[in-house]
Amino acid sequence: MTDRVTAAEKLPDAPAATPHVDAGDAGYRKDLTSRHINMIAIGGAIGTGLFLGAGGRMAQAGPSLFLAYAVCGLFAFLVVRALGELVLYRPSSGAFVSYAREFMGEKGAYTAGWLYFLNWSTTSVADITAAATYAHFWSMFSDIPQWILALIALAVVLTANLISVRYFGEMEFWFSIVKVGALVAFLLIGVFLVVTSHEIDGHTPGLATITDNGGLFPGGFMPMLLLIQGVVFAYASVELCGVAAGETENPEKIMPKAINSIMWRVGLFYVGSVVLLALLLPYTAYSGEQSPFVTVFDKLGVPGAAGIMNLVVLTAALSSLNSGLYSTGRILRSMSLSGSAPTFVGVMNKNGVPYGGVLLTAGFGVLGVGLNFVMPDNAFELVLNIASLGIIGTWTMIMLCSLLFWRRSREGRVVRPGFRLPWAPYTQIATLCFLCGVLVLMWMDGGVGRTTVACLPLVAAALTGGWFLVRRRVRALADTDRP
Repeated sequence: MTDRVTAAEKLPDAPAATPHVDAGDAGYRKDLTSRHINMIAIGGAIGTGLFLGAGGRMAQAGPSLFLAYAVCGLFAFLVVRALGELVLYRPSSGAFVSYAREFMGEKGAYTAGWLYFLNWSTTSVADITAAATYAHFWSMFSDIPQWILALIALAVVLTANLISVRYFGEMEFWFSIVKVGALVAFLLIGVFLVVTSHEIDGHTPGLATITDNGGLFPGGFMPMLLLIQGVVFAYASVELCGVAAGETENPEKIMPKAINSIMWRVGLFYVGSVVLLALLLPYTAYSGEQSPFVTVFDKLGVPGAAGIMNLVVLTAALSSLNSGLYSTGRILRSMSLSGSAPTFVGVMNKNGVPYGGVLLTAGFGVLGVGLNFVMPDNAFELVLNIASLGIIGTWTMIMLCSLLFWRRSREGRVVRPGFRLPWAPYTQIATLCFLCGVLVLMWMDGGVGRTTVACLPLVAAALTGGWFLVRRRVRALADTDRP
C-alpha cells in the first residue's frame, strides 16, 4: 500500500539534498541473507510476552485479551513499517539513531541511542534471569544457583555474537524456527480440538466456553484496557529487522517482504493463539504462574508437554538476549563515531563485529548476574519495568523520524521510496498518541507501573546531564567531518 506521490516529488527541478552518510555504516559485512532477515522479523514479533505472559493476562481480562494483542500489534506494525520506509530510503546499521541524526541533529541521535540502550541493557538482565529461571525447571539444573545459570546463558550468546554476524543470524534463525514450530503445532492441535469438540478437563471447546463464563469482557472493559500497557511490550523487538538491514545484501528486495509479513504473523500467532486459548478453556483456568499453552496440554494429559514448552520459552529468552547484544552493538558504534558514546564501543574486530558495544551491553548483563545473586526472586520484574521506558522512547523516536522524513519529502528535499508507511502523516500522529496513552495507562494501573512513569524525570535528567558531558566531543567531530 502506497501514498500518492507528492507534487514536490514530481518536480524535476526540485533541489536535491546531499545524501546523508553515516560513518557508523562502514566496515560491516553483508552476511545476512533473506532467510535470516525473514526469521529475525518473525523472532522479533514472538517472545515470552506470548509464551509466558498471556496466561496471567488471560486470567485478568478474559477472552477480550485478543483485542489488546490486536490493537498493540497494529501499532507495532506501523512502527516497523515506518522504520522500513526509512531503511529503503537509506539502509543503515545505525538504524533510527542514524535517521535521528539526519532529521533531528546530534541531540536527537544521542537521545534515540541511549533510550535504546536503556531498553536492551535492562532487557538483557531480564532475559538471562528468565533463562536461568526456566532452566531450573529441569531437575538436572535445579541445584545450580540461579546466578551461575544466568552467567552461562550470557556467555553462550555473547560468544556467538562476537564471532561474526553470520553466527548471530544462524542462532536467531534456529531460535525462531523453534518458536514458530511450537506455535504452529499448538494452532493445528487447537483448531482440531475445537472442530471435533474434544472434551478438555470436563469442558467442551467452542464459543460456549466464552459465553458461559462471563462473555468477552467477564470483568468489564477496563481490565482489557489497562492490560494494553503490558501487552505492548510483547512486541518490543519488532524494530530489530531495521537494524539488521545494514548487514544485508539487497535490502530493497528483502526488507519489504519481511516487514509486510509481520502483520499477518501477528494476526495468526498472537491474536489466533489467544482466541484459541479462550475457546479451549475458561479464562479462569489460566494463571500467570504457568504458560497458557502448558495449561492446555496439561489439561489434555499430554505427557512431557510442560518440558517441551519450557524449552520453547527458554529459547524465546535466549533469542531476546541474542537480539539485544546484536542491535545495541550496532547502535552504540554509530553513536561512538559521532562522539555521543565512549570511543571503545566504536571498535570492530576483523569479522566486522562492533565488539566494544556488544561487550558494554554484556557488561550490564554481568551486573544482572550479580542482581540474580542478591535478589533472585525480584530481579526480573525490577529491570523489566525500567526497560519499558526505553521501549516507548525508541518507538517514539522512530515515529518522529518518520514524520520529519515525510515533511522533508513534502518540501522536495528527499524522495520517499515506493515502500511507504500508509496514510502519513496521520499514522505517525496516531501512533505517537497511542504511546502517550500507554504511559497514561501505566499511571492509572498504579503500583509498579506508576512508579515506572514517575521515573521519567530521572531518565530525562540523566540524558540531559550526559549530553553536557559529550557535547564538546560531538561538536568537535562534527566540525572535523564538515567540508
